[in-house]
Amino acid sequence: MRRDITLSINGQARRLNVDDTASLLDVLRAELELKGARFGCGAGQCGACAVLVDGEDKASCQLEVGNLEGKAITTLEGIGTPERPHPLQTAFLDLQAGQCGYCLAGIIVGAKALLDRNPDPTRAEIAQALAWHLCRCGAHNRILAAVALAAERMRAEAAA
Repeated sequence: MRRDITLSINGQARRLNVDDTASLLDVLRAELELKGARFGCGAGQCGACAVLVDGEDKASCQLEVGNLEGKAITTLEGIGTPERPHPLQTAFLDLQAGQCGYCLAGIIVGAKALLDRNPDPTRAEIAQALAWHLCRCGAHNRILAAVALAAERMRAEAAA
């Protein structure tokens, strides 16, 4: 059933008239033209569509928009800008942590959720937090290193 809903996306209230059972992924991409979250498996198992919902890493393909009013949704587009990229984004670029890039938006979102709750994670904690995010290119070691580098840079920035 179509109805008016208001979603908080990347810090902005967005009023939409949509089917309240539509997936958040479909609404983000088709209605709001936010393309960071990508369709991967459609079953919430690959992480390509990950977004933050109230700070938690979630598969947007599995979330119905009608259940998200009042929750803070953050997509990759809300994490950094070209002018002021997030430390995760610069670390991924500096270490060339991706190859095809299809999975990276979801991985960066998942890494942000981790670093927001644990600014000094171990390699094992990084690997565990990103375990459901699949990368078929085999860039896992560089991805883990980029998250660790971003954490280090963020701690140094906070201490300054």
